[in-house]
Amino acid sequence: MGSVKDLTVTKSPRENAFGEGYFTFSDRYSVFDWGEMPDHIPGKGESLCLMGAYFFECLEKAGWKTHYRGLADDGETRRLDDIRKPTRRMEVSLVRVIHPTRVNGSYDYGVYRPDETNFLVPFEFIYRNTLPRGSSFRQRANKGQLRLEDYGLEALPEPDEVLEHPILDVSSKLEEQDRYMSWEEVAFLNILTQQEIEKAQDLLRHTDQLITDVCRKVGLQNEDGKI
Repeated sequence: MGSVKDLTVTKSPRENAFGEGYFTFSDRYSVFDWGEMPDHIPGKGESLCLMGAYFFECLEKAGWKTHYRGLADDGETRRLDDIRKPTRRMEVSLVRVIHPTRVNGSYDYGVYRPDETNFLVPFEFIYRNTLPRGSSFRQRANKGQLRLEDYGLEALPEPDEVLEHPILDVSSKLEEQDRYMSWEEVAFLNILTQQEIEKAQDLLRHTDQLITDVCRKVGLQNEDGKI
């Protein structure tokens, strides 16, 4: 169970085989790392489920492999165009979750052996098209926790400025609290090859552009997103 959607496992993943399960998108919502808020948003579960399905199917048409299997509808797994009514249940393939071990206050990623397969990559990949006031990136820059030149910037842009090229960022995903990392640190951990890191960056750019184009058609702006 997550703060905004629940996971039900129907078939556990193995080292060499996907598992199966489904997400149930709820009307709950969360803010930052605080978790679930006290009120709900009616219809949010169905809306997010259908939006997610739409973009997953667009990515598949473009040749990207995803964990999306379809939408649950009257006991069947169907594509978005084939469902008979809105649903909040998405069928997905599952991989193993291997947690880094905690040693003396820091995390040891040595549990990811070179021959390990079928596991969740323990990073969150982020694209940013703007750096609004309150942005974590802006806060990190002001505290000297990152170098702007590493992200192709000479100075911080204005809060309402749309960047010419998206900033690609990365954080941990399986630590107690998400921790921003450099791409060099990701490479140093030796979980992904340099080619796989570049493929993740390509996926970020492609997904960003896809969502940006769809949002623009209905008068919305795609500020940022994560994979």
